[in-house]
Amino acid sequence: MADFLLSELRESRAARGLSQDDFGRLINYSGSHVSAVECGNRAPTKEYVEKVDEALGTGGIYTRLLRRVLTIDAAPVWLREWIEIEREAASLLWFEPAYVPGALQTPDYARATLAGGRFTPEEVEQRTVSRLERQSLLSREPAPLIVFVLDEAVLRSGPDSPGLMHAQLQRLVDSAELPTVQLHVVPASAGLYLGKAGAFILAEMPDGSRVAHVDTQLNAQIVSGPADIASLGKAWEAVRSEALPRRQSLDLIKEAAKTWT
Repeated sequence: MADFLLSELRESRAARGLSQDDFGRLINYSGSHVSAVECGNRAPTKEYVEKVDEALGTGGIYTRLLRRVLTIDAAPVWLREWIEIEREAASLLWFEPAYVPGALQTPDYARATLAGGRFTPEEVEQRTVSRLERQSLLSREPAPLIVFVLDEAVLRSGPDSPGLMHAQLQRLVDSAELPTVQLHVVPASAGLYLGKAGAFILAEMPDGSRVAHVDTQLNAQIVSGPADIASLGKAWEAVRSEALPRRQSLDLIKEAAKTWT
């Protein structure tokens, strides 16, 4: 993906008959800097590609492409295919028994879930950037319908930082107001139910087919076999039936937020 961006940058400059030195003067960078970027010896920064977009009048296409590169290339290899599926999905049915869904996480909460020794500080930042960039699916046009179901435990446990959790639950409250988001909570009173087996997402594609994303401790599995999809469809119906209606779910989230102040 990054190679494609560099190739497009080179071709756009060459198509306008500009040398690297000429182009550098145009965007206020040295010709050697332009060469280093186009050869892959220096990473294109957000500021660099914004200057390119401005100089070439692209309407921001390279800035958007860089954002997509960062999202995909910073993600674990096993997650990249799913990111592309998310981008195309007409709707997502998302169940989480232990964590706030990545699409609804604040930056601080995202970092907290990645910290703890599994990753280096640099890897934590890379994965946080990737996770937050994926949240663009909430605002894309047209945005998919996303139905989230969370276990109440998600609201009651978290990093040892009341301020962080209060901000995170407020983010859930704000997200629940989006027209393409439905947010439901399975109350603790539900006891033991099928969703305790683990998190999963069902993506409904424009052609009516379904693909699923199932988390494990080490990685995730993309599932598309009819029997597996049917099984996860039943699991979704089971957890959805245990969840509170939207308004009651929102009230529960607001009540839980008060306990984190």
